[in-house]
Amino acid sequence: MPHFDDICEVSPAGDLLVRAARQHPFRDAVVFPDRRRNYGDLLSDAERCARGMLALGVRPGDHIGLLASNSLEFVAAFFGILMLGCVAVPLNARHKEREIGYIVRNANLTLLFSTSDPADHVDFGALISGAIPALRAATCARRLNLPEAPALRHVVMLRGAGAGALLPRADFDALADRIAPDAVHQARRRVRLCATALILYTSGTTADPKGCMLSHEAISRGPVERARHRFQTDPHAVHWGGGPLFHIGTLAPMLGTIGVAGTFLTDTSFVPGRALELIERERASTAWPWFPAIMQALVDHPGRSPAALGSLRTVMLIGPPKLIERVGALLPDAEIVQGCGMTETAGVFALSDPDESPRARAHTQGKAVPGIDVRIVDIDTGEEAAEGEVGEILVRGYCVMSGYYNDPAKTAEAIDADGWLHTGDLYRRSASGSLSFNGRIKDMLKVGGENVAAIEIEAYLCGHPAVRLAEVVGRPDARLDEVPVAFVELRPGARAEEDELIAFCHGKIASYKVPRAVFFMRGEDWPMSATKVNKRALRQRLADTAVAG
Repeated sequence: MPHFDDICEVSPAGDLLVRAARQHPFRDAVVFPDRRRNYGDLLSDAERCARGMLALGVRPGDHIGLLASNSLEFVAAFFGILMLGCVAVPLNARHKEREIGYIVRNANLTLLFSTSDPADHVDFGALISGAIPALRAATCARRLNLPEAPALRHVVMLRGAGAGALLPRADFDALADRIAPDAVHQARRRVRLCATALILYTSGTTADPKGCMLSHEAISRGPVERARHRFQTDPHAVHWGGGPLFHIGTLAPMLGTIGVAGTFLTDTSFVPGRALELIERERASTAWPWFPAIMQALVDHPGRSPAALGSLRTVMLIGPPKLIERVGALLPDAEIVQGCGMTETAGVFALSDPDESPRARAHTQGKAVPGIDVRIVDIDTGEEAAEGEVGEILVRGYCVMSGYYNDPAKTAEAIDADGWLHTGDLYRRSASGSLSFNGRIKDMLKVGGENVAAIEIEAYLCGHPAVRLAEVVGRPDARLDEVPVAFVELRPGARAEEDELIAFCHGKIASYKVPRAVFFMRGEDWPMSATKVNKRALRQRLADTAVAG
């Protein structure tokens, strides 16, 4: 008999906050180590931001940028944008002037929110002025007219003082007082589920970032369903996210938490000791470290108390088998969940099944979540790949982006006529339907005519007891086209030499997969994107080393 108890409930993303505030106005919505906001106050803050935007002439459908570290102001502005029916465009706080300037122009931002605070790791005001030099000469913050950013009319500082063309928070709030709250809620009631809610820019490997357009349904349906039916082990869910809110890996769990009126824990930036204290103090039930670098920093922290992670009942982690097994052993009361996801799919499109064994969870990344279809196709022929064969994974369903903003050509390359998103990710599927990640097509090395997945070598190197993290890239080779080279970070206190790690691989993996060189890295030396190691930067480092040599 079919199951009819799994009912889909979808609302515009701004309504998630409104509903939670009506149900639990005094419950903590978002908690930082030194700041917290309950639902009633967060809704008031979001509504005030929306009123300020209306006073500045912003209208539903306008694109609004957010350039800030994680903060209560970021969350309030984000929901204010969504409630007004505008499109939120969070900018990567690690971007430099050129990238910021490109996104401001490409996204046709009408307004850009930012912050000014000594606690910020970046001087965002200076960064914005460097990205849009005409701002330095502008004297009026009320309505900008900049040749470098024709659509941009306002830059508003959500925290701290503004100067020149940067509108201070006090002036913004004074403008908000002129608008009745009902104007915001009239706009909120007109928001359609299929309307674009969010444009998230993904860093290109060789070109400018691409803006993924995600609908209200795409960003709210999956996160809320998972928070309610998969990760809520207690009537009051307390979820921790360690990454930046401009990244879908943290933004989606935050939306899911708000959707079930839970409490979301985060910080201005990831500091392992502070994160452990926050998780222990607030009794987090679910953690979203996502990637090995964050999880390893937590479990290897010298000050970690035995009780620090004891409240966790679910840990969402994608990593090599050795790490998954280690975390499972350290946290026997927690369910370790792997998954598949990307910005273009609004985050997760596959998860470990509840009935999968610990071994299966360590070696696979789960199965497609309800409502989402996946296919694996041969990268050369496009035909369906056989069971167990590696191919490109295609995804179709409610979570898939509607396209890349302002780029119909790249959209046509990514989404075919039947609605399948061609991800560029390599997977294989087992007889049981479980998916195993095998890297990116662009990370597939071609060694003497043989296809080599970098992730396979990385996973094997991580099996060495001294290795904490391994990243493999290709080095040009006159005879074999390219050969694998490894960048390795050792565990605290561990020792290993280059020859030892290369010898560890010999006879255990095919000879053409054995790294030809090993470069040792310290934790702070890794070039990072939002949450992952930036392999393009590693390739550049390798090229620079060759030139210097």
